[in-house]
Amino acid sequence: MKMLLMPAKGVVPARVQRAFTDLEFCVWIGQASPGEQFEYHAGFLSVDAAAVMSRLQETDRRRLSALAAATRRASDAKLVHLVQRRLGPNRFAYVAIARPKPRTNPIPLSSLLTQPEAA
Repeated sequence: MKMLLMPAKGVVPARVQRAFTDLEFCVWIGQASPGEQFEYHAGFLSVDAAAVMSRLQETDRRRLSALAAATRRASDAKLVHLVQRRLGPNRFAYVAIARPKPRTNPIPLSSLLTQPEAA
């Protein structure tokens, strides 16, 4: 007989999530309809992306930092809304929600990848 292990009360089990890249996020923006959602991270983004605090492998941390920067630039360009959903203590789902595409002054998606971050 198999035993089903249940998380302790108040503990949110780890979510299986594929690691997305900033390029994949930009492709999603180009194809997304208004209201579509893209969960780009589950955890504590500011800690997971920080070089001195992250428990991620360096390549994964850098990928996450680039993805987070691309989401911020997309939000600044009014292409997405960025929201968080609380999953548990110190754990959140980070979600981008597609906005209607601007009709004037189109923003090339390639600029979201190449635009340097403001200091």
